[in-house]
Amino acid sequence: MTISAFMCEDHGRLDGLFHQFKTTKNKDLEKAKQFFSSFSRGLQRHIVWEEEILFPLLEERTGVLKGGPTAIMRAEHRSLKNLLNMIYDRIAQGRTDSDAFETGLAKELSTHNQTEEAVLYPWIEQCLSTEEREARLASMQAVPTERFDGRCE
Repeated sequence: MTISAFMCEDHGRLDGLFHQFKTTKNKDLEKAKQFFSSFSRGLQRHIVWEEEILFPLLEERTGVLKGGPTAIMRAEHRSLKNLLNMIYDRIAQGRTDSDAFETGLAKELSTHNQTEEAVLYPWIEQCLSTEEREARLASMQAVPTERFDGRCE
């Protein structure tokens, strides 16, 4: 499997969990909390895959650091985490008035994911040998989701 395929598949999985949360929260808050928890842990893990495993490789191989695409992606990750925390706080309090934050998160995720899928992941693929790709995928899969319970760091 390629990095692009793996990451795109995860984008789809996360989108599905977020959709389930949004459509459930006003009907069954406890079930919605479970969907949100899975989504939040998964998104945080996905960000770690990028920031700790993939981005450093791309920066090393290209020499592009400050102001490059990974710097932009990291800034977007901070914004996504902020929105995630805003939703988390409301849901943890038993509140469902998080629509504005959900809309913002969905919009930012859509744009962010499109950029990653069209530009960043293919660029990373070009920097990797087959063995390096397999090693990166194994490292990514070894990151436990349990590491991400609760609010974003």
